[in-house]
Amino acid sequence: MLLKFAKKIFGTANERFIKKLKPDVDAINKLDAAYSKLADKDLKAKTLLFKERIKKGEDLDKILAEAFATVREAAKRTLGEKHYDVQLIGGIVLHRGMISEMKTGEGKTLVSTLPAYLNALTGKGVHIVTVNDYLAKRDSEWMGKVYKFLGLTVGCIVHGMNDGERKEAYNADITYGTNNELGFDYLRDNMKFETTQLTQRPFNFAIVDEVDSILIDEARTPLVISGPSEDSSNLYGEVDNLIKTLSAEDFDKDEKIRSVTLTDEGTKKVEELLIGASLLKEGKLYDIQNVGLVHHVNQALKAHQIFEKDKDYLVKDEKVVIVDEFTGRMMEGRRFSDGLHQALEAKEGVKIQIENQTLASITFQNYFRLYPKIAGMTGTAITEAGEFSDIYKLDVVEIPTNVSIKRIDGDDEIYRTTKEKEKAIAVLIKNCHKNKQPVLVGTITIEKSERLSEILKKENVPHNVLNARYHEQEAEIIAQAGVPGSVTIATNMAGRGVDIQMGGNLSLKLESELSAATKESEKPGLEKRIREGHKNLRQKAITAGGLYVIGTERHESRRIDNQLRGRSGRQGDSGKSKFFLSLEDDLMRIFGSDRLDTMLQKLGIKENEAIIHPWISKALEKAQKKVEGRNFEIRKSLLKFDDVMNDQRKVIYQQRKEVMASKTIRETIESMRADVLAGILERFIPKKTYPEQWDEKAIHAETLRIFNLDLPIKKWVKEEGITREIIEERVA
Repeated sequence: MLLKFAKKIFGTANERFIKKLKPDVDAINKLDAAYSKLADKDLKAKTLLFKERIKKGEDLDKILAEAFATVREAAKRTLGEKHYDVQLIGGIVLHRGMISEMKTGEGKTLVSTLPAYLNALTGKGVHIVTVNDYLAKRDSEWMGKVYKFLGLTVGCIVHGMNDGERKEAYNADITYGTNNELGFDYLRDNMKFETTQLTQRPFNFAIVDEVDSILIDEARTPLVISGPSEDSSNLYGEVDNLIKTLSAEDFDKDEKIRSVTLTDEGTKKVEELLIGASLLKEGKLYDIQNVGLVHHVNQALKAHQIFEKDKDYLVKDEKVVIVDEFTGRMMEGRRFSDGLHQALEAKEGVKIQIENQTLASITFQNYFRLYPKIAGMTGTAITEAGEFSDIYKLDVVEIPTNVSIKRIDGDDEIYRTTKEKEKAIAVLIKNCHKNKQPVLVGTITIEKSERLSEILKKENVPHNVLNARYHEQEAEIIAQAGVPGSVTIATNMAGRGVDIQMGGNLSLKLESELSAATKESEKPGLEKRIREGHKNLRQKAITAGGLYVIGTERHESRRIDNQLRGRSGRQGDSGKSKFFLSLEDDLMRIFGSDRLDTMLQKLGIKENEAIIHPWISKALEKAQKKVEGRNFEIRKSLLKFDDVMNDQRKVIYQQRKEVMASKTIRETIESMRADVLAGILERFIPKKTYPEQWDEKAIHAETLRIFNLDLPIKKWVKEEGITREIIEERVA
């Protein structure tokens, strides 16, 4: 009660922080009139002036207002877009090395130009990290107009580039790229043999777009560079044939932690099957000599009982392709480790690739902690503020919206079965389509998006499906998602980094139709008609209620649900959102309280009846928090183990760089030799001891083993006045 009262009087910590930034925003705004009168050449000249001031020792914070005002004016001239005050606040937050939480449609991409330009003036480079190649390329070309106008160079790293192209991109003032490409380049650089082969330069500042996706969702998946190991593909196929025959009582499955283990009965059955197939030659399955066989059995079990086709992976062109659980996108080129991918290939009957061994690896947590300064942008970070602070020392700041959000978020509707839920969703979609209200339906898996598509086909409702199978048509489908009466069914692909505009995407329509016009004289009239047509469509969509976002299931992360909701109500547009759930949903079934089921039974819910109650929403939120907490513990545990390896990784990588940079490695070898020798003598010649107490045999054995030197240690020890320092000098 007291806390609520204090917040009313003094405001929240977030509001107080935003208030402190007002003088900076005022300083930028004061320059607006003067900068708008500058000729292009004078505005461009600002970059060289700023660089000179930085060289003379002036702090970046001192030139922040002028630099931001310069970028603001450059964006107005090159893009026709001017930063709002809230976007200036977002830019200041990023420059300070914090996370800027900005709602959908608030222009995060434009915000990044402010701190990127300011920090690039040092000449040390800025990395802007995106979640996929498409966004990296789009943003580098789009925002690149601003940087190039001001005399800075822009690079973009995408899949398939050679080392020369990568080096050129990294040497640019501002470099766009995905977290995967940047991380893999770091690992590859540390496997090179000459400094001339290196592509990256020392890290300086990273701005991570969709920071929660990259630093939290992806944190459990380390980046791994692999090389081929021994071929055991036949064994995967043979074990798979046996595991297929097991029944439910042969194993224990825990869906909460995604694990499966054989029961005692199951172990006996598998042993009999393995002996029958001549795979188990002697002893029991869990005997030490059969550890490799146990590994194959466990992975085959996982493949059949934990991993689901069209949810965790799909089969495309006779290959098993991973589907990202958070974005719904295919992760082509990525493979599950420890033989799991081979087990899935055996399960699906496609060619089993040779198993790989790890040559280099790093987690995103440790990769991004290599940057002296890091900042992030997203629409949903506040629910994970604790983790950002604990792991990355990053504070989250909620940036106010430029226009208040008009979206109406409806209460969840909960049904007993999936069938009842899908029926209710179909009825709502049909009504929206009839009223010309655009609809975006979010599903959790490819399979569920296609099942809903079949239901709508039977109801004669025209619609588009966007999932990993049809990712090539993504831009086209999203461009039409805001058209009056359109229905788009999508997996998590449409939940992040996607801008659904009411009336459809005007820029894409102009681009496609104007480029198709044969005569230049026709273009002005055509453009006018397109703009008028779009204006009418936009008004129709808004009058119908704006985009209606329907969630068919709750994700285990509240952020993913919020991302989906956030597709509607952009920049003050009207809109609605609602989630439909059933007791058969994964989250409800695995993590939901048993009390929920009991309560529904007591209420006597009949078929096709839904329950809508705040208590239910609280129970769901509690379940989601429970899962988020568990996932945080997994990530913390992963980091704890990787931190040990990270210290070793840093030492080895630093030594490699020193060796590559040296003209001769004599000094390095001598230094290493001296360190090893000092270690030997410290172990076998303790301080304040007499020669007769020294372990001369051990010293002799170690110098012979490590240095291949057969030295008369025994004779030296008997010499009068002998000391540890004398022996060290003689061995060296």
